Amino acid sequence: MFGIIRPCRHRLSERLQASWMAHLCGLCLALRDDHGQLARTATNYDGLIISVLVEAQSAKDDASWRRTAGPCPLRGMRTASVAKGEGARLAAAVSLALASVKIRDHVEDRDGVFARRPVAAGARAVTRRWDRKSAGGASAVGFDTAVLLDAASRQGALERALPPGGSVLLVTEPTESATSAAFAHTAVLAGRPGNAESLAEAGRLFGRLAHLLDAAEDQAEDAASGAWNPLTATGTDRAEAERLCRDAVHGIRLALREVELTDRALVHTLLAHETERAVERVFGPTAHTATCRTRTAPADGSAGHGGAGHGSDPHGSDPYRSAPRQDPGQAPPARPGAPIPPWVPQGPGFTPPGGRPPHRRNLLAGCAVWALMACTCQLMCCSHDDPFSRERKEGWCARQDVDCGDCGDCCSNCGDCCNCCGDGGCCDGCGCDGCDCGCDC
Repeated sequence: MFGIIRPCRHRLSERLQASWMAHLCGLCLALRDDHGQLARTATNYDGLIISVLVEAQSAKDDASWRRTAGPCPLRGMRTASVAKGEGARLAAAVSLALASVKIRDHVEDRDGVFARRPVAAGARAVTRRWDRKSAGGASAVGFDTAVLLDAASRQGALERALPPGGSVLLVTEPTESATSAAFAHTAVLAGRPGNAESLAEAGRLFGRLAHLLDAAEDQAEDAASGAWNPLTATGTDRAEAERLCRDAVHGIRLALREVELTDRALVHTLLAHETERAVERVFGPTAHTATCRTRTAPADGSAGHGGAGHGSDPHGSDPYRSAPRQDPGQAPPARPGAPIPPWVPQGPGFTPPGGRPPHRRNLLAGCAVWALMACTCQLMCCSHDDPFSRERKEGWCARQDVDCGDCGDCCSNCGDCCNCCGDGGCCDGCGCDGCDCGCDC
């Protein structure tokens, strides 16, 4: 059950976006360094929360948790500052163990290509190797992956023994136990044993949420294929499943209030806000949330609460995007559709208001630049200047962001928090510390 946390880059400030990417790249590289190149396929968004929690509880300075990684095609062949240390190694071991469990489940259920004997045999060999590797990597940071593998074995037994109409929470218990143990161990690595109990509770509820959302997303597909689904097997309707998910989100927020953190922003964003958005993605927003976003979004579609007074970035939160070029002494660009003042020169030979258009490359030079950018993945993954027109464009990956219809930017979401949640809504008393945009609630 991977991918519950999917933060759109437009919902993160530049600082949080950089921190998120540092943990994501750090997890990927820790999997490579500790477990081999193939293990990098176990990189997932939910697993890096372990790395985020360890760093957020630590009193060390930022430099001790970062290292400079070499060029990577997925970063457009750029170097980057990435997470390192015990947090990244624990996240890698947990991610690898869970990936092994997931592959083993596919083999047992004969899903898709895993129904073919050669593929199933190869997958079993991979899972055995990953079990050994994850156990060794976890033991190096004092964690025992047996709790994860034991939970996976109990999962199958519970599903087979579950009576008709039994509680769906009996089915989610193994997942809750596994995530609870992983979350609690972050307090041990960070040297804050007092946080272990609260983090164990947050992890337990996060595991419940992940299991229920996965079941709700797959329910229709499972019904069509005849696969076992916990909601269908226990007779749990979607309204009850949604209630359990929203209660879990609320419980995670309450548990996080008891956790002592040196930097709360990214943890709060991922576990307090992105979990709610995961529920909305599956079940739809509540009437309160829909009203909040409608009230805080201006009619002209601007960032709303995050205006210039709150340090908003007019170009979004993409750290690689540059501001439009403008000649010294040139008047500011006119708004689209605004009338041209009479003193602005017009006619042939004059540049229209809004800035001088970039000089286009000829066909040969453009093709050469295109080939270079394609080989380094800049066309796919990064904001870039068009090889021919030099106009600023988004990479293909950036254009595929999910849930960007209403995400706005950091400060617009801070407006949601300040104007709605402080009135007894989704996270009363959060202080907007997850928004990192300078607004004062």
